[in-house]
Amino acid sequence: MSALLLPEEIEALFTREDGAYAFARWGRPIAPIVFGVTDETLVTVKGAVEAVVTLAGHQMAETDPELGANLMFFFFREWGELLEVPDLDRMIPGLAPLVNRLAKEDASQYRAFRFDDQGAIQAAFVFLRMKGAMAEVPAETLALTQAVQVMLLWGERAFAEVSPLAVLPENGNTILRPEIAGVIAAAYDRMMPVAAQDASHALRLYARLQAPQSENADGKV
Repeated sequence: MSALLLPEEIEALFTREDGAYAFARWGRPIAPIVFGVTDETLVTVKGAVEAVVTLAGHQMAETDPELGANLMFFFFREWGELLEVPDLDRMIPGLAPLVNRLAKEDASQYRAFRFDDQGAIQAAFVFLRMKGAMAEVPAETLALTQAVQVMLLWGERAFAEVSPLAVLPENGNTILRPEIAGVIAAAYDRMMPVAAQDASHALRLYARLQAPQSENADGKV
């Protein structure tokens, strides 16, 4: 992908496996909490979330008035451990069959979302099984990847072939790919809807990505 995505590339980012277009962004400040990690990793995860939230022009919060925390990260080694988390089955309907399915699939990660009456993201749950290849991923890379993937409701295959991150060849630092950063920022434009089910939404995102390019071409700031 080029640094400026084409409309069809943007549309693909929010197209579900059944072919439907489904977009949503957070409609409230994000209050994260992290379970199952050291204090050092906790700081890394929260720092990654804050970085992506800042990029989007959105807000963080210490607590959510309804839920306390509305973005929950769970780090564990076996899926069955989730069944021992108090009240998690109340937040994730059908938790037991879901855990059984993910265990059988030998899945490494899973994300679940809840939405408000406007279709905006109300809460998100990130489950990361830290075994095998997942356990070898640097904490900073893992945290930034997960922060990006809960900032919007992406299609299931949005990053199946190309990571949202890139490694700078000159120093080896990992960054968010500029084209994905642009989509996130455009999605949180205050004139854009918090949720959309029509693919014309992708054209509106594309128009907002074009605007900075046009300003640069005209010599404007």
